[in-house]
Amino acid sequence: MSWIGKAVGAGLGFWILGWIGAVIGLLLGHFLDRFIGRIKRVGGRLLEVQQTFFETTFTVLGHVCKADGQVTQAEIRAAEQIMTQMRLTKVRRRRAIEAFNRGKASDFDPEEIIRRFVRVCGSQPTLLRVFLEIQIQAAFADGQIDPAEREALLRIAHALGVSDADFDRLEALLAGHYQRGPGAPTTAAALDNAYQALGVERSATDAEVKRAYRKLMSEHHPDKLMAKGLPDSMVELAKERTQEIQNAYETVRRSRQASG
Repeated sequence: MSWIGKAVGAGLGFWILGWIGAVIGLLLGHFLDRFIGRIKRVGGRLLEVQQTFFETTFTVLGHVCKADGQVTQAEIRAAEQIMTQMRLTKVRRRRAIEAFNRGKASDFDPEEIIRRFVRVCGSQPTLLRVFLEIQIQAAFADGQIDPAEREALLRIAHALGVSDADFDRLEALLAGHYQRGPGAPTTAAALDNAYQALGVERSATDAEVKRAYRKLMSEHHPDKLMAKGLPDSMVELAKERTQEIQNAYETVRRSRQASG
C-alpha cells in the first residue's frame, strides 16, 4: 500500500491541529490509499475483461466460420461488418483479423481460450451470452446455420455454461432477423421464433410477455453491458441486439392484437 496518502494526511493534520491532527490525518491518508488502490484494481480488472472479450470474440469467430470446412465470402463479410460496426481503428482492426485467422487454423482448439474467457468474464453471465450471440450472428451470415457450425456453437455454449434452452432462445432471436428480414409478413415460424426469442410460451399472458421483454431489454442495455466490461467498440452490436428483442416483442404483440 502506498505511503504517500498517509504522509500527506499526517503533514496536513500536524500543520492544522498539531500531533492530534497528525494522527487523524494519518488515518484519513490510510483510507485514501485504500480507496485509490481499489479504484486501480477495478480499473485494471475492467481493462482485462475488455481485452479478453475482444480477443476471444474474433478468435472463436474464425473457428466457428471454419467449422464446416471452409470460410465463405458471406462469413468474411459478416466478420468485416462486425468490425465496421465496432468502428475499429486500423491497429485494432488488424488485431481482430489476426485473431480471426488464428481461430480458423485447422489445428486451433477453442477450449483453452474459452476457459480463459470464462475465468476472466464468468462473473458476468450477460457478457457470456452477448459473446455467444455474436458467434451465432456470424454463423447466420449465409441465412442459416450449417449443422457443423451448430455443433461447434453448442460446444462453445456448453463451455460457457449456457443451457440448450438458452442457446435455442438466442438462436431464435437471431433467426428472426436473418431468416425473415425487415418488413416481411409474419409467418407461423417467425411467430414461433419471436416467442422463443423472448423465452415465453404462446400460452403466456400479455403481462408475462411484457415482463420477459423488459427483462431482456434491461440485460442488453448498452450502458449496463459496458459497466460489466463490454468493450465500448461493441456498443453498436449491443444496440442491434436490443432492436432484435424489440422486433420479437412487436411480432408477438401485433399477432395478439390481430387475433383479438
